Amino acid sequence: MLTLRGVSKRFDGGDALRPLDLVIPKEKTTVLIGPSGSGKSTLLRLITGLLRPDTGTILFDDVPITPVNIESLRQKMGYVIQEGGLFPHLTARANATIVARHLGWRPDRIDARVSELCELVRLQCELLDRYPAELSGGQRQRVSLMRALMLDPEVLLLDEPLGALDPMIRFDLQNDLKAIFARLKKTVVMVTHDLAEAVHFGDWIVLLREGSIVQQGTVDEVLNHPADEFVKRFIQAQRAMA
Repeated sequence: MLTLRGVSKRFDGGDALRPLDLVIPKEKTTVLIGPSGSGKSTLLRLITGLLRPDTGTILFDDVPITPVNIESLRQKMGYVIQEGGLFPHLTARANATIVARHLGWRPDRIDARVSELCELVRLQCELLDRYPAELSGGQRQRVSLMRALMLDPEVLLLDEPLGALDPMIRFDLQNDLKAIFARLKKTVVMVTHDLAEAVHFGDWIVLLREGSIVQQGTVDEVLNHPADEFVKRFIQAQRAMA
């Protein structure tokens, strides 16, 4: 589904990502995990085309992502960021439907899709007439998920979507999200710094450090067969915080 070959990114402060290769499997949940500054979010933004790689190629279904085709390919990607990223001056409904309206969808088609998504993300449809400030953190994140899924994308990208929520809301959303992923069978790429969350969601775990992949594999492979001392210490530190 997604293939990265020799992809790197450098900012003024140094290498955000060193040249790396990565294959994101189709219809699986891949979790990018690592300490702050390891390159997780940069990698996600490169896939969405919000950033351009300094070197290398990113392929979507074997098609290289370029400035020419990125707009059309973005319609096949849903993107959820931390705290939802909703526009405060728009109602929840307007936020969720903004891209569909931009593309000229008929009102009846939009209404039908909104009803489907309210049921899917377990959000009361009457809440959509509220503005983001009038919603709880969990409700805002459900609206953000509706927006990401509005066009029925092939790939869903989530950048620490639950990081700012309190534990109870986060627990409920974790379970709901996992059920949604299983139901939709989409290709999912999720960024988190939380090992427990990575274990909860991940079919495939990719652990990064200082812009490089230090280990990738199944949950069992990463937890029980750490590739080096850093991986072992990362796991031990996360377990000590649990």
